[in-house]
Amino acid sequence: MPRILPFLSALFILSGCQSLPSDTQGNIPPDRVLLSAQHCLSEYIDDLDKVHFGPCLKVISIDGKAPSVTEDGFIALPVATAFSLETSCVYRHADGTPVPATVTTASFEIKEATFSSGGRRWYLHAHKQARGAIGCEPTLAPSVYPTYKTN
Repeated sequence: MPRILPFLSALFILSGCQSLPSDTQGNIPPDRVLLSAQHCLSEYIDDLDKVHFGPCLKVISIDGKAPSVTEDGFIALPVATAFSLETSCVYRHADGTPVPATVTTASFEIKEATFSSGGRRWYLHAHKQARGAIGCEPTLAPSVYPTYKTN
């Protein structure tokens, strides 16, 4: 029994160290922001007790070049810098699968003043709302949720 205590102590210490956030999970440098490389909107409909799957958006290029995406799905961008993003949008069926015939592209301009300070995650949505959205109108938000609920 006494031999097992040092082993268990070491195991708890090692597991605690593995729980610390990595640079891609929590520590965002103050001169950078993380922008979602791909994001899908969805909205829970209370009266129908179901989820409505809204459009998905994917960043396909930044200033004409393919973006470098972290393993957690974000693109690191410097603050106070202008970029031109090219995006691809697609709508989804009720089961969440993409509708290939609805794929469109849209440009989104990030100005120097867009990200005035760093250390945050941002999400580029295909539209301001998940339901009743038509076309691809990228909108930037610090939240994973749509700007407007459409209940």
